[in-house]
Amino acid sequence: MSRYESPRVNAGAAKVVLIVLIVLVVAGLVAASSVKIVDAGTRGVLLHWSAVDLTQPPLEEGLHFVTPFADDVINIEVRTLKYERSTTSASRDLQTVRTTVTVNYHPEKEMIHYLYKNLGLDYENRVIQPAIEETVKQVTANYNAEELITKRPLVKADIQDEITDRLNEFNLATEVISITDFEFSLLFSQAIESKVEAEQKAFKAENDLLRIQVEAQQQEAQAFGIANANIAEAEGEAKAIRIINQALAENPNYLEWFKTRAWDGKLPLVVGEGGTPFIQIPISP
Repeated sequence: MSRYESPRVNAGAAKVVLIVLIVLVVAGLVAASSVKIVDAGTRGVLLHWSAVDLTQPPLEEGLHFVTPFADDVINIEVRTLKYERSTTSASRDLQTVRTTVTVNYHPEKEMIHYLYKNLGLDYENRVIQPAIEETVKQVTANYNAEELITKRPLVKADIQDEITDRLNEFNLATEVISITDFEFSLLFSQAIESKVEAEQKAFKAENDLLRIQVEAQQQEAQAFGIANANIAEAEGEAKAIRIINQALAENPNYLEWFKTRAWDGKLPLVVGEGGTPFIQIPISP
């Protein structure tokens, strides 16, 4: 009997081991399917039988348990993202303009399940790219080429407001929108350069003229001051002469007194006629 029972026991044991293995595999698959991880910097969109479950809010970062085999989780990044696009448009005066726009944005954290349902994961090409191209063409058509340069802050504000409004409709929040470059045709760029150079020369000529006018005014003021000084000096000398003439008329001895004031105490080398000194020194009796 033992010879015939041994193969049966071995076959039964093999079946048990196989069943256990199958159970473990199934349990492992169930466990793996019921556990989902939402990565850092992302939010999870819960799918139930491949359909977006809008009744549940997006899943936060970390470990989550879901219905095995029926549910799945799609991670969508909600950190600041960057999208850059260059587009060609025409200004109001029909100048060709190549504009490069950079958009820093992020998906709305609490609305990513609607974003995924409506656009999927390719929302940059579906929404952001056409929004930039249409907005740039629309805004640049409102300005001539020179205004696009001189009124750049205003142009940027128009582009930023329009792109922001367009992306908000799809639950995409803009942070910073920058116009990184305005490129014009070579002919127009040369014309602008020539105009700037001419304006600089005109400004220099205007400054030179102003400097010449100021210098002329300074010279005129200086000449006027010198003339007034000469007049004052001449008037002073005339007044002095009148005073001396009046003193001589009133006192004949005034001249002799004046000579003594001017004499330095030395006899002159030049004498008058007959040996008389040119300056006579009055001697008291």
